[in-house]
This record gives sequence, C-alpha cells and structure tokens, in this order.
Amino acid sequence: GRKLKTGELRKKMVEPAWKCPDCFLMQKIKMPQFEMELLTSMQNPREDKVVLQLHGGGYIGKMRNAYRTFAGLYSEVGKGISVLTIDYRVAPEHPFPAALEDTVEAYEWLLHCGFKPEQIIVAGDSAGGGLALALCMYLKDHGKELPCGLIAMSPWTDLTASGESYDTNYERDPLFGNTRDSLIYNKDYVGDADETNPYISPLFGDFEGFPPMLIQVGSYEMLLSDSTSVAEKAKKQGVKVRLSIYEGMFHVFQMAMLMMPESKRAWAEVGKFIEMISE
Repeated sequence: GRKLKTGELRKKMVEPAWKCPDCFLMQKIKMPQFEMELLTSMQNPREDKVVLQLHGGGYIGKMRNAYRTFAGLYSEVGKGISVLTIDYRVAPEHPFPAALEDTVEAYEWLLHCGFKPEQIIVAGDSAGGGLALALCMYLKDHGKELPCGLIAMSPWTDLTASGESYDTNYERDPLFGNTRDSLIYNKDYVGDADETNPYISPLFGDFEGFPPMLIQVGSYEMLLSDSTSVAEKAKKQGVKVRLSIYEGMFHVFQMAMLMMPESKRAWAEVGKFIEMISE
C-alpha cells in the first residue's frame, strides 16, 4: 500500500462515530468544572476493580469518541471492569495545573463512591499517560494512598524533549512529522511554570512507592525515550515495570483497536496486566 508521509496521521485525524453498545451502560457525571463518563458492563460487571481513564491530546485536545471506544476495550479485556473517563479541562483556556486538579478530583470521587485505592487502576495515553504518573506523584506527595496499578500507552513524560529518540526517530514518526515544532505544544499547557516540574514532566520525579506499571510504546515514536527513561528510572527505584516496545509502531498505535495485529496484542497485554494486579 501507499507509504505514510511524516505527520500525515496527526494532520488528517478523523473522529470516528460512536454509539454506546447495548452491552454497556453509559452514565454522564457533571462535576463543577468538567464532565465524566462511567461505562459499566451490562453482562457480569465486576465490582472489585475500576479503571480511571485519562485521555491524550497534548493537553490541548478534549475527549474524543475514540476514548469511548477505548473505555469499551478496557472493560472487555478487563472482564467486565467499569471505566470512568474524565473530560478534563485543557489548554490554552485552562493551562497547568487544571488537568491535574481535575484528575485528582476524579480519583477522590471514586473514593467517595466506595472504591478503595487498591481497587483503582489509572490508565492513560500520551498526555493522559503522563497525567496518570503525575497523579500518583501528587497523591504520594500529599500523603494519600496510590492506586493499585498504572497503564501508560506512549506516555508524554518529558516536556523538555530531552530524550535521544527526539533525534533518532526525528524523520520516521508518522504521527508527529519531521519537525519538533509540530510536536511540542507544551507552552499552551505549561504557561509560566517550570517544564521540569514532575507534575508536568513526570520523568523528573520520584517513583519510589509507585504501584506496578505497564508501559507500551512504539519503536518509531519520537516519544520513545519518554517511556524507556521512565521505565528505567522507576525500576531502579524498586517499582515493578513491564515495558513493551512494539517494533515499527507509532504513537498510540492502540488506536487501531483490534484491526491491527500489534494493537490487538497490546490490548490483550492490557487484559493480562489487569488480571495480574487483580490476583
């Protein structure tokens, strides 16, 4: 088939249609400054675990239908697990720390609903993956219990773009193109804050005491180093980390859902991870 040009996927991204399948119940929840959606399986829903999903979008993109499909897949591979997806505030209207504040509020909402930290799995992709790590750092810093597991797909963990993959994958990342300018929208989100603040760039934080983590990333990503560096640092600090690098894959290739072998394998791995931390 035709080869993808660099940057083509990001520039021509199409919003897929979505209708809540009959096997799920979708509840919309209004918070003071943002909205959430709780997806519950109608067939043998499990009550021992819940996923808190944090969507990607570079901190400037709102939640899209793709993440409603993601929620269904999390529930499917998680054997009926419920999924709370939050439509957190985004830049430039709401720069840092708005997204983190909303994420903390959503986590506390789950606790208020009766879930215990050991029942909550936090999952996110791209900016949402970084936000999942930032949430755990915030909770730890404020003496609160952490969730039982983290799932990060192509997490954006270094907004200083210091990793070597920003150079080595400079021309072969089909999503972000062959210029750093097409990747970094961080000024809208960071504002006047320090880019090395661990709540903004979790790579520069402390991972000691973190729950088990599953990190998935494509080998062609400019953000590859964001994943490998976090995995290496977290392992050195005693965290159980599974880092899966999918050869030839691009940023958040899991968006292919079950239509591509690598994406199908990645979602199966997510299911195994959920099962492992549920034992």
